[in-house]
Amino acid sequence: MNKFIQFSIATFAAALLASCAGTESNTTGWAINNKKNGGFQSNLSYKGQETGPGLVFVEGGTFMMGQVEEDAVKDWNNIPRRVTVSSFYMDENEVTNVDYREYLYWLRRVYDYDYYPEIYKSALPDTLVWRDKLAYNDNFVENYLRHPAYNYYPVVGVNWLQAQRFCSWRTDRVNESILIEKGILREMPDQMDADHFNTEVYLYKQGEYVQQNKKGLKDLNPTSIYGKEGRPARIEDGVVLPKYRLPTEAEWEYAAYADGGKRMYNRVVDKNKYTWNGNATRNSSKQDRGDILANYKRGRGDNMGTSGWLNDQADVTMQVRFYPPNDFGLYDMAGNVAEWVMDVYRPVTSSDVTDFRAFRGNEFKHYDKNYQDIGSLEVLQDPQKEVRNGDTVIVRLPGQLPTRDVTVEETVTRRNYSKSDYRDYLDGDTESSKDYSNPTTEGEAPMYDYGNKTLIGNTTRVYKGGSWKDRAYWLSPGTRRYLEEDQSKDYIGFRCAMDRVGFQNENSSRSKRPSKVKRHNFKRYQM
Repeated sequence: MNKFIQFSIATFAAALLASCAGTESNTTGWAINNKKNGGFQSNLSYKGQETGPGLVFVEGGTFMMGQVEEDAVKDWNNIPRRVTVSSFYMDENEVTNVDYREYLYWLRRVYDYDYYPEIYKSALPDTLVWRDKLAYNDNFVENYLRHPAYNYYPVVGVNWLQAQRFCSWRTDRVNESILIEKGILREMPDQMDADHFNTEVYLYKQGEYVQQNKKGLKDLNPTSIYGKEGRPARIEDGVVLPKYRLPTEAEWEYAAYADGGKRMYNRVVDKNKYTWNGNATRNSSKQDRGDILANYKRGRGDNMGTSGWLNDQADVTMQVRFYPPNDFGLYDMAGNVAEWVMDVYRPVTSSDVTDFRAFRGNEFKHYDKNYQDIGSLEVLQDPQKEVRNGDTVIVRLPGQLPTRDVTVEETVTRRNYSKSDYRDYLDGDTESSKDYSNPTTEGEAPMYDYGNKTLIGNTTRVYKGGSWKDRAYWLSPGTRRYLEEDQSKDYIGFRCAMDRVGFQNENSSRSKRPSKVKRHNFKRYQM
C-alpha cells in the first residue's frame, strides 16, 4: 500500500513537472508557440549555450584574488581578498598574428580605403614597438606580423582600444557564420562600407537585413510582416552568441590560477603560485622532467638557454600551445606575452570593488536615437568618434549603431547608478577626495592629474601575466601592471572572453577530483 501511495505521488509530481514544461503558459493557460492562440513564441527546447569558436569553458566559483608571491617590487597593489567569478568562456590561447591579419583583411575589403583610410590604419598593430635604441630588432619590425613563420605566434603591438574593436568584429563574424550555417541568413560576400552584418543591428533593427534572410525562422504572429520568408532570429531564440570581449581582471586571474586542479569536493587543498601545480618553473613529470613550463627570461642575458638544449626554446615570443595548458585547458596564461584585461587601473581597487564579478571601468551607454539630430536610431554611415584623454578616437564604425552616455536626468529615480562614467568611482572622483565637500570648479585638477602628477588616469588599463621579456616573478597571476589604453608594447597581447548565460556548469555531473586536461599535439607552424 505504501509503495502504491509513493508511486502515485511520484507519478503526480512527474505530471505536474511535465505540465510546467509543456506548451501551455503557467501564467495565463494560453498555448505557447501556437498561431491560433496569438503566436507568442518561446524556445522551450533550449539545451544550453554552445561554445563559440576558439573558446574554453571556465566554470566559475569563489577564490582568493590577489598576490600570493612575495611583493618584490613593493607595489602592494593587489591585496588578497575573496571574490566570486561567474562561469564564462575564454580563448584557449592568445589571439595570433594570423587571427589578427584576418581582421585587417576584412576591414580593408569592406571599408573603402580611399574613403575611410583611418579605419584600417587605426587597426594596424604598431610594429615599431620592436625597436630598441641599443639592439638590432629589424627582423621583427619587418616580419613578425605578416611572415608565415610567425602565423601562430601571439600578436603584439596592439593597444587596448584595438583589442576591444577586434572583439566586437569577432562577435559579428561568428554570429553571421552561425546564422548562415543554420540557414537563417544568406551569405553576403559583397559587403561594403555600412552595408555589412552587425549583431546589434540584426537584433535591434531587424528590418535592415530583410533582403539577406534565407528562410528565416517560422513566425507565428498572425499579423507578421515577414510572410513565407520567415522572421529574423531574436535573442529569445538562443541562436546568436553573447559578445566576445576582453576578460575582466578577476576573470583572467581566476582562469590563470586554475586552483580547481587541487580541489577535493568543495575545498581547494592548496593554492597555486603560478598557473600550474607546484612552486617551480620546471616540469616535474618523469617524462619531461626539467623542461621549462613557460616562456620567460630566466636571467640577465639569458632569453632561451644554451645552444643544443634551449630551455624555453624561444628568443622572443613562441608559437601558442607550445607549453602545457593549465587545469582549465588554457595555454600561455603565464609567459609568452602579458595580456590586456578590461579593467581601469587603480592601486587599491581591492578595497573598493564588490566581491561579486568585480570590475572597475563601467561607462554606461544607450543607443543614440537622435545622433547628429537625425531624430531616430539609424545605422552609422561614417565612423563615430569621441575625445579620450585629449585624443580623438573611433568608437563605432559604419554599419554599427551610434551610442551616447547615459544622462543624469535619465537616472534621477535610480538607486543603483546616477551617471554614465564610473571609472573613478571611490578612487579619483570628487566624493572620494579630501575636497569632497567643496564644489568642483572648471579647470580644477582631478585627484589623478594624468601627465602632470601621475601616470594613472581613467584611461589607464590593467595588463596581467608575465611575458618573454619578464623574470619569473611576473608569471604569478596575482601580479598586475598598467599602461595607457592607446599605447602598446612588444610583450603585450590579448585573448577574448565571453559570458556564460544560464546554468553555471556545463552539465549536472560532479566529481570528487577534477579530471586531467588533455593537451593538444603540438606541430611547428600549425595549429
